Amino acid sequence: MQGQAPRLIPRLLMAPAIGTLLLWMIVPLAMTIYFSLIRYNLLQPEVSGFAGLDNFEYFVTDPAFGSSVINTVLLLGSVIVLTVGLGVGLALLIDDPFPGRGLVRVLLISPFFIMPTVNALLWKHMMMNPLYGVLAAVWKFFGAEPVDWLTDWPLLSVIIMITWQWLPFATLIFITALQSMNREQLEASRMDGANYLQQLRYLYLPHLGRSVAVVVMIELIFLLSVFAEIYTTTGGGPGDASTNVAFLIFKQALLGFDAGVASAGALFAVVLANIAAVFMIRLVGKNLDA
Repeated sequence: MQGQAPRLIPRLLMAPAIGTLLLWMIVPLAMTIYFSLIRYNLLQPEVSGFAGLDNFEYFVTDPAFGSSVINTVLLLGSVIVLTVGLGVGLALLIDDPFPGRGLVRVLLISPFFIMPTVNALLWKHMMMNPLYGVLAAVWKFFGAEPVDWLTDWPLLSVIIMITWQWLPFATLIFITALQSMNREQLEASRMDGANYLQQLRYLYLPHLGRSVAVVVMIELIFLLSVFAEIYTTTGGGPGDASTNVAFLIFKQALLGFDAGVASAGALFAVVLANIAAVFMIRLVGKNLDA
């Protein structure tokens, strides 16, 4: 008994926090599962009862479902490729000391702390507006017709906005990883006649492998729930051109007033996020083992 007491006390102290965390996760999930299995449309309160899998079938057969899944995959893939590629390039560019490097690093990281809605408004009105936006002024300066980005290229516009905000995060991770690089190994490679491209291939990129895996995993999980940029700028349109899974759930919940179908869509998003998370965690684990 005396030997068990020291082990029992830490568990008792941790129990309230663990219990609160479980309730925080389980109660919303349980309510979502419950609403996904019943008929609950705010415009038809008289229609109720057990719906079975009807809500899931209605969500999956929605005309916008296919395009929303494709848009989600395109958005995820494009943002991850751009942020990783540009992030590695920027990190390598400012890795060596130069006057004002600290200020440059602060400026590069700053966009990550801007709220998504503010980021969307900045790009919508200051950068991409076809009448008075910065990009329109550049187009006119070169004698070209300004592009109405949010109408002609809605999904690309959202990708640019999100890439601009998440690029500092990737750059910060890569800068931190480069700080731990063995400088003696770099000097030895230079003395052996290795050029910069050879150093990049055999030293820099293998060293950044773990950081790349971590950045991809974190971005993949968070970008599945992108909503503010789409709602603030394109509204999912024109048509369904920029609607992702998260915005489709919003349309079912608040525009269609169907809480049952929206809950079914939310469970679909949870399953999709967990599949992506498990895949990336295994990828990161293999990378760490290597």
